[in-house]
Amino acid sequence: MAEEQHRSRLAFDADDEYRPEPPPPPEIPAWKDGSIRIGIHTSIAGDITGALEIAHGLGANALQIFSSSPRMWVRGVSRISEADAARFRARRAELALGPLVVHCNYLINLASPSPVLRTRSMQAFHQEIVRAAALGADYLVLHPGSGQGSGSDSAVAAISQALKLAARGLKLGELRILLENTAGQGSAVGSQFEELKAILDACPDLPLGVCIDTAHTFAAGWDIRTKEGLEGALANIDRTVGLVRVGVVHVNDSKVPLGSRVDRHEHIGKGKIGMEAFGRILNHPLLAACAFILETPIDKPGDDKRNVAALWRLTGRVVRASGPGMKPRRKKATKERGVRSSGRKKKRPRGK
Repeated sequence: MAEEQHRSRLAFDADDEYRPEPPPPPEIPAWKDGSIRIGIHTSIAGDITGALEIAHGLGANALQIFSSSPRMWVRGVSRISEADAARFRARRAELALGPLVVHCNYLINLASPSPVLRTRSMQAFHQEIVRAAALGADYLVLHPGSGQGSGSDSAVAAISQALKLAARGLKLGELRILLENTAGQGSAVGSQFEELKAILDACPDLPLGVCIDTAHTFAAGWDIRTKEGLEGALANIDRTVGLVRVGVVHVNDSKVPLGSRVDRHEHIGKGKIGMEAFGRILNHPLLAACAFILETPIDKPGDDKRNVAALWRLTGRVVRASGPGMKPRRKKATKERGVRSSGRKKKRPRGK
């Protein structure tokens, strides 16, 4: 009886219940300040962090890189060490560069009817996602692929399935995969934005978007040289994939004429599209949320500086380079040994 009198009853108070603090909202990257973003594809040769220094030195505030060799199959698993990735992310934050765009290996063909090549392509694309996520990239740009005669519908279905398989089990975070429109050469998928829409629609659970290449758009038949032609192209893009899903514009002049269906980049204002047209593109309100990335050639020292400066001038700003820029890229040989460019064999001197 006495024991019962000394018992105390504890009243439940909801305020005493432990509630963990909600996770803080993700920080908005410094580069998402509403300013225009002008970038260029920079080299990762030597040290991947050097690509950031090159872009900054050229006066760019965004950049695109490859995360490994773009024209070779990587043997085994190719990852970027966490130490190198952390150093890259930290330096990028210091320079306030963004967005960071990673371009996929050119050999990847998710539409290939060859089971061996398609499997290899999926494995390579899987590794592209892993490396891009490690670097803290914002966008991963991919050429959709070529059906090699299998037909557009079959190619679109193959690409859609391959995208889902390659990304399965990966945490993409803030990374978005952008499908790039193509010039339409051969059986390449993506010269028609309806094809890109079909892929997007087939992969609703993936963070997919679109990258527009000006040279590809022009070569595919859209006359973006004129105001009317640009408006028509943008209307078609909005009607199909939606301009809200366009994250990056590859800004390249074209060496080849309208509708040629050939991919040949030229310096800004030196090609068939022209400086006036690029002025409209960079200042178009429907593209205000996009990053403009140069993929122009470097034939002579300073070409990269001149192209970056040209884009800034079109936006009304003068930005001067503070770094040395990149070395000219070696041109592909136009002649094979023993064969002239015309295709005729060289005549051997008599007696030899």
